[in-house]
Amino acid sequence: MNQPGITLYGTPASGHTHRVELLLLMLELPYVYSLAPQEIRCSEAFLQLNPLGQIPVLVDHEEVICDSGAIMVYLVKKYAPDSHWLPENPALAHQVYRWLFLAAGELRYGPAQARGITQWAWPGEKADALRITHELLRFMEQHLAHQDFLALNHPTLADLACYGYIAHAPEGGVTLEAYPHLRRWLNNIETLPGFKPMPTLPVP
Repeated sequence: MNQPGITLYGTPASGHTHRVELLLLMLELPYVYSLAPQEIRCSEAFLQLNPLGQIPVLVDHEEVICDSGAIMVYLVKKYAPDSHWLPENPALAHQVYRWLFLAAGELRYGPAQARGITQWAWPGEKADALRITHELLRFMEQHLAHQDFLALNHPTLADLACYGYIAHAPEGGVTLEAYPHLRRWLNNIETLPGFKPMPTLPVP
């Protein structure tokens, strides 16, 4: 039996890794999951893959791709260029990219940061992370009041990129009770074929 040519380096609790794994599963691409906790990410072998020591990293045969957003774009462009995940039409594609950039900005420094501070004592001010989080959640709640998915009228990379850290925001001390449209959107993602949940952590 041929071994999969794709290896994903990451950890199950990482929302950045999870978004890539969701796409691999939904594209039905075979892959090997290689655990990369902090001690692995400091190793010489891993730093040759990503000198920043960050996860996720995807190795596709001889190609090495770092950063979750870049990995997701790569996978769609290579393996599903005509799919609904990332339209070629610029008028549609920019709506997807907008959320990918939000995932690297407000999402990372809001709910992801609050969760990291709460669960693993990441450096940073939790009050700042919570402020960014609630600004983002209010924006998303209003945005989702009249649509089922973030960018277009069907699931795209935007939804996979934003799902994990929003779904697990309570692990950073953020309740989602005041955001019914947001919770409906989370359910929409969770019912997609191939969906796999992230492991849950204690809610403070």
